[in-house]
Amino acid sequence: GAAVARNLARKGFAVRAWNRSAAKAQALAADGVTPFENAADAVRGAAIVVTVLKDGPAVTEAIGAALPGLAKGVVWLQLSTVGIEAIDELSSFADEHGFVFYDAPVQGTRQPAEQGKLVILASGPQDGRETAQSVFDAIGQRTLWVSDTAGASSRLKLALNAYVFALTHGTAETLAIARALGVDPALVIEAVTGGPLDSGYFQGKGAAMLKG
Repeated sequence: GAAVARNLARKGFAVRAWNRSAAKAQALAADGVTPFENAADAVRGAAIVVTVLKDGPAVTEAIGAALPGLAKGVVWLQLSTVGIEAIDELSSFADEHGFVFYDAPVQGTRQPAEQGKLVILASGPQDGRETAQSVFDAIGQRTLWVSDTAGASSRLKLALNAYVFALTHGTAETLAIARALGVDPALVIEAVTGGPLDSGYFQGKGAAMLKG
């Protein structure tokens, strides 16, 4: 969330931030972001609201706290990975209060977020997409429009997470087997590098695993 806020500020957006841990929002002031202690004050008058939190209950709590300051018709970009039930509940909440809702979980962890290289998986109505895309272009390297219906992106993200789990587990198990067989696990990385099994993800996670 902090990386997203910083990148938006760098790209010329007027950014306000609220975090459940106030110190985290205050730390963004040096980057041109205005911190707020109250969620409703942070969103009051905003045309676009972005939520980046760890799960569905956290997003529900945050948007509920912000509700008194939210105007009807605000564009709500929901970037958190929250699962199927939660995204459907959040979409219904948005419909109930007249928000233009985009289900937009991202691929990428802290480093891609800091570099503005997230991949955004976006679903939502055609009207408002230009506004949403302006934010996505500021924080990511690519946007994949999945559907006109919110929820489709979150479902795709869950499928993609299975691929991430398989890559992570497979890398870890391969390095562990090499070590157990008395082979330097660094040779696994060397053997794969430059071949059809290689990837940036493998290189990054493999290097981290070798460092413990």
